[in-house]
Amino acid sequence: MELVLASTARQAGAFAAAQVADAIRSAIAHRGQARITLGTGASQIVLLEHLVASEGIDWSVVTMFHLDQYIAMAPDHPASFIRYLRERFVEKVPSLAAAHFIDGLADPRAECRRVGALIRESPVDVSCVGIGENGHLAFNDPPADFETAEPYLEVELDDACRRQQFGEGWFPTFDAVPRRAISMSVRQILASRKLVCTVPDLRKARPARDAIEGPLTNRVPASILRTHENCIMILDEPAASLLSDATKAAARRIE
Repeated sequence: MELVLASTARQAGAFAAAQVADAIRSAIAHRGQARITLGTGASQIVLLEHLVASEGIDWSVVTMFHLDQYIAMAPDHPASFIRYLRERFVEKVPSLAAAHFIDGLADPRAECRRVGALIRESPVDVSCVGIGENGHLAFNDPPADFETAEPYLEVELDDACRRQQFGEGWFPTFDAVPRRAISMSVRQILASRKLVCTVPDLRKARPARDAIEGPLTNRVPASILRTHENCIMILDEPAASLLSDATKAAARRIE
């Protein structure tokens, strides 16, 4: 895993978008198409803003998947990740070949099988992820399942994860945050040819430190990213604030 430190969240997001765009263009050049996974949440907003403005991408040969979706949530709900990605990505690249969304209103087991079959058709070229305040990866809260080979899982959201969703302003009250979701599995995330992990904000400092410098454990799901040979993690200055001096010195810095 390569660690990159940026001064600001906007710099981190712009750099991450450039990494994703390069991976898409490379996949199209070598295989005639690209398959991508997009994350959601506050950490991905700047990335998506820059990605849709990237030049030299033939979106008509790009297929998109997404990481997770709340169970029993309508796609037009203000906190729906389908709505998030439609507004910030799909509607801005109308020539996109396909967008395979997770249907939160469908039977969860059947929906896991449906989107799992679609993503298994061919490897994903690049996936965009973040790190949760509890160290989660997608909605794989601790202790995460590092073993299952199923591409998508029905999961229970812990209170720390739900507090993050409320704290970011997606829901009017904590009690309104759903308790169940469908999430891409850890192994499926790791199966991507390239991973771009964007981690801005001071509230991510502790999980970022634990993921980068702590033990590799399902108690810190994002720690598994260290095992991926083509993962780049981009932190802004506040998110990197708890890293050791040695780790900071070894990281790549962008201005």
